[in-house]
Amino acid sequence: MKNLKQTGAKAILKAEEKIDMLTFKLKRQLNMMQPLQIVPYRSYGTPNRLYVKGRVLLDKGIKHSEADDTLWENLMNMYRRFESDEVPNARVQLCLNNQYHEITTDAEGYFVLNLEPKIPLVLDDIWHDIELKVIDAPVEMTEEVKATAHVLVPPPDAEYGIISDIDDTIMRTGATSLLESGRNVLLNNAHTRIPFHGVSQFYKSLQLGRNGKRNNPFFYVSSSPWNNYDLLYHFLELNDIPQGPLLLRDFGFDEDKLGHSDHMSHKYKEIENILITYPELDFILIGDSGQQDAAIYSEVVKNHPGRIMAVYIRDVNIEKHTRKVVGIADELKKGGGDVEMLLVKETAEAAKHAAGKGFIFVEEVKEVAKEVEVDEAGDK
Repeated sequence: MKNLKQTGAKAILKAEEKIDMLTFKLKRQLNMMQPLQIVPYRSYGTPNRLYVKGRVLLDKGIKHSEADDTLWENLMNMYRRFESDEVPNARVQLCLNNQYHEITTDAEGYFVLNLEPKIPLVLDDIWHDIELKVIDAPVEMTEEVKATAHVLVPPPDAEYGIISDIDDTIMRTGATSLLESGRNVLLNNAHTRIPFHGVSQFYKSLQLGRNGKRNNPFFYVSSSPWNNYDLLYHFLELNDIPQGPLLLRDFGFDEDKLGHSDHMSHKYKEIENILITYPELDFILIGDSGQQDAAIYSEVVKNHPGRIMAVYIRDVNIEKHTRKVVGIADELKKGGGDVEMLLVKETAEAAKHAAGKGFIFVEEVKEVAKEVEVDEAGDK
């Protein structure tokens, strides 16, 4: 049965790649090509190795949203994101500290490269820039196509890292309701998406930690597709939520994911990669009860003993999901571990717990409460 599923998965993946290539060739023959663009994704690494990911696409002219954008403009922008035209077999040059590397995009236009600097990075900043340039493409280029990738490298004195979900954890999405989720995804933009009350201040408190250096790194692991990358990045920026690598999911088929939960396998794999990359760093995990965050985080706790400091799960107020999280939290306790999985209805509850555990300054609890008041007043 397993071999049959793998064979079917490979067949579907191969068919998808053929369709993408045929579509690309047809548009090229019909002279329907827009200018190219490189879409770099914020990623992470160490002083000795950097993980760089991005995509080469035809430029559909998607721009940062404005607060007064109409529903139609939001809908059209979302259509352009998901009706993306990938550029396969484009040659991308990456430059870091005058060291050059090249890589070719795959059938979906993606490129992924692990860079090994000749000289370890100087950690004078948490973010490091890598210059990107398309040096060859299967379409005519009338001008240079460049971009800058940003790679996070935590400093040696970071106290801990934070791994957070996005939908229904920091952003109100309604992922448990198909109708509500669809309305939010299609008709809202980065300005009109609503963060949960107090999230910005709580996350900044975690970033600050107890050493006062504001250098605890954030990683955002979500099942949202890469097509939404610009919207999510802009949302974090607009709401003053600490930036970090956004680790999203491919919208297409993947032979490694077919046959079991995309959400479960994607999230667990990304979290495990982060823990492996930073063996000396412990982590706080933040998610919600809407999907499988509690189950995924529980597995992480069990498989990486001593690495997880606490787990915060936002309650989406659906009884069957709440019961499931409570059961998972009880199992963790029975296992004899010292990691608490806390189910919270409000951000302030998580802040109080974090202060009690010494993760953040006690004074920050009041700051979170103040921001909650301001956010609530803004809803009226």
